[in-house]
Amino acid sequence: AAQQLRPGTSPAGRFTCISPWNFPLAIFTGQVAAALAAGNAVLAKPAEATPITAMIGVRLLHAAGVPDDVLQLLPGSGALAGAALTSDSRIGGVCFTGSTATAQRINRAMAANLDAGAPLIAETGGLNAMVVDSTALPEQAVGDIVASAFQSAGQRCSALRILYVQADIADSIIEMLMGAMDTLQLGDPWALATDIGPVISQDARRGIDQHIEAARREGRVLKELPRPRDGFFVGPTLIRVGGIADLDREVFGPVLHVATFGANALGAVADAINASGYGLTFGLHTRIDDRVESFTRRIRAGNIYVNRNQIGAVVGSQPFGGEGLSGTGPKAGGPNYLRRFVVSSTAESALEDEETPLPLADVQAAVLAVAGKSQQQAGVALQTIDLPGPTGESNRLSLFPRGTVLCLGPTLQQAREQADIARGQGCPALVIAPGASGEDCLAGCVAPSLLTELSGFALVVFWGPADRKMAMRRALAAREGPLVPLVTGRALADYCLLERHVCIDTTAAGGNASLLAGERD
Repeated sequence: AAQQLRPGTSPAGRFTCISPWNFPLAIFTGQVAAALAAGNAVLAKPAEATPITAMIGVRLLHAAGVPDDVLQLLPGSGALAGAALTSDSRIGGVCFTGSTATAQRINRAMAANLDAGAPLIAETGGLNAMVVDSTALPEQAVGDIVASAFQSAGQRCSALRILYVQADIADSIIEMLMGAMDTLQLGDPWALATDIGPVISQDARRGIDQHIEAARREGRVLKELPRPRDGFFVGPTLIRVGGIADLDREVFGPVLHVATFGANALGAVADAINASGYGLTFGLHTRIDDRVESFTRRIRAGNIYVNRNQIGAVVGSQPFGGEGLSGTGPKAGGPNYLRRFVVSSTAESALEDEETPLPLADVQAAVLAVAGKSQQQAGVALQTIDLPGPTGESNRLSLFPRGTVLCLGPTLQQAREQADIARGQGCPALVIAPGASGEDCLAGCVAPSLLTELSGFALVVFWGPADRKMAMRRALAAREGPLVPLVTGRALADYCLLERHVCIDTTAAGGNASLLAGERD
């Protein structure tokens, strides 16, 4: 932990960790361990459906020497326990894994009640896509599609939700896929012969069934497996759609949507996936190296898998987490994760007496002009790290600029310092402060309320008075869409980065070249 934390930082204090039911031990312990390693006391709230697993985990941690008063378990509903643990002013930060909508509610509760600089680490949902082109190995692609969409009854945040198949091979791939679905066995998860168990609850099944029924009324259900009569089962279902734009939400269960595309429409497919706003996992099956390079540069997703399934991130090889509507970062298990569990402080500067609030139109025009420079640099990694993995698999973690940074000082000197840090991480920066002049600068100040209406920026940094910070945090929390952080301390550089991981099955194109060549470490 000491190797990952930067000088000048300190523990956030009391950290709330809220974990989901679908990985009731792995995610729970991952959150808790990170918060503890960074020096925080932890208030851990497991999912309402899985408190016993968390209770056993906490008992083991206490038995291993973690003091009782440093780690406390607080089971209960999200409406009661969760709301209290994210709105109490004594909480220093929150780590959350769950739905995008819940993350938004938590962000707003924190903005209204916690310190303006309290970190929120959120890993949320996704409309995860896979693209299969005409060069893909059909048998391998179908096997990976079935695993990605239906394993764990589709109840993984990384699970495949929409499949794009090149029209030239769509009929044969879909026929093979439906045949593979027929081999799946639904039943008691304790039975070794079972492939797919039930969904988590009756409410979950009801919501999934409503989605399937709506598609059935429109004649879009291509295949649905029968389900056991007893239990909360949903038969794996294949639904035809025109594209990802037809999906307005994630269906958290064994439901796969399939669309086709023409050979010349790959760019449009990538743009449509990005336009959804989600960016958790993405899969690609192709044997064209240039296509792999193109998609991995273009797709805005935290974890990209090539010629393999897109579930089951391996600790140490595949740090996990998304961007956009799919999370705030940094990645769980990645080199920057622990840094978000601490806070850094800076001397609060007073506001200038002659501050001039700028009109929304002027600020928006300047933001869009600077954001255009961000688009020119999109897809260019600042750094790439090779991570360990099994023979025949490549794992690479790359760091990218997050996007346009609003540097709001409040003094001109501070705003310029903030811009220097942001630009040092590859981010375009707009300086807004009294007396500012020159390129990418505006003289004046931004009224906090404007931050709700502005678009085209990814990060705000402000080192001014506490009341102005709180007003800015609340205005940012009132926005719809991806969560935009407010950086109130010196640790700006870490916030300027996005992490994307690419995992490639290097054997899929015809053999493991490095192994055949006798390469050694």
